[in-house]
Amino acid sequence: MNILEEVYEVIKQRIKEKPENSYVAKLTTDDKKPAINKICEKIGEEATELILAAKDNKKDEIIYEAADLIFHTMVLLAYKNIEFEELLKEFERRKK
Repeated sequence: MNILEEVYEVIKQRIKEKPENSYVAKLTTDDKKPAINKICEKIGEEATELILAAKDNKKDEIIYEAADLIFHTMVLLAYKNIEFEELLKEFERRKK
């Protein structure tokens, strides 16, 4: 299991168990705003930040923001009950 798969498993666990101080649990819980809206807004925010870092040619920020974007995308996948393996299969299909 690689680090992305490990993180994905933690995300799924946090969505299921909803620990009190978990960022993922807060992001994926309906409250004042539907969870899907919160998740999608974070993906949009992180994508914008990645674009700006890339345009400014700031390597460290590009890495940081890319990780944020991937993380929040993984939260969305887990929230929608899409297994990480399905994403890997799609990448496998695309390399052909």
